[in-house]
Amino acid sequence: MPTELAWSAAVVAAALLALPQPPTTSTAAAAAKCVGGAKDSRGRSAVDGREVRWEDETKFNDAYRHAHKAWSTHGLSQVKFRPDNASSIADLQWQGVNSTRDNFKGVLGQYAPHPGADTLYLNRAYLDRGKRYGDDMYRRMVAAHELGHALGFCHKNPDWYPTLMAKEIDDVPTNAQPTSKDRANYHKLWG
Repeated sequence: MPTELAWSAAVVAAALLALPQPPTTSTAAAAAKCVGGAKDSRGRSAVDGREVRWEDETKFNDAYRHAHKAWSTHGLSQVKFRPDNASSIADLQWQGVNSTRDNFKGVLGQYAPHPGADTLYLNRAYLDRGKRYGDDMYRRMVAAHELGHALGFCHKNPDWYPTLMAKEIDDVPTNAQPTSKDRANYHKLWG
């Protein structure tokens, strides 16, 4: 009898293991497709663990504060944005630049990964008061877009869906908020 019972238990266990198993919460969904064939990637982000420690050297405080809030509210809470302090090391530096030359010609903002702290540039040559994009709305759009890059997101084609990660400023939502698809991509990457 014990042999039949053991055999029956083994058959039941094998049958249960053969059933399709639900995905575990630790299994990340496939990263979103990007312009040029790349994919969103944690490896290209400024995120250290589940946080970004930041410092700033830009006068556009409203813009970077908006960007932090845009990427950390409405269910986007997996990555925390915290200011750098004496007991931490910055992962990201917000920096102003004032250039229309070389790699900043026509560039409103730029995310530049570096060894140590990555840099997120906001270009005063285009974003200062009196300039073509010199108001809060555009500065917020640029800052939120660039912070998206610091989270590991690459450019998306706005023909696919509305997105904060469109390459051209005219295609970025004027509310400077991640769209529903951007939020879905965030959850694919960060859980």
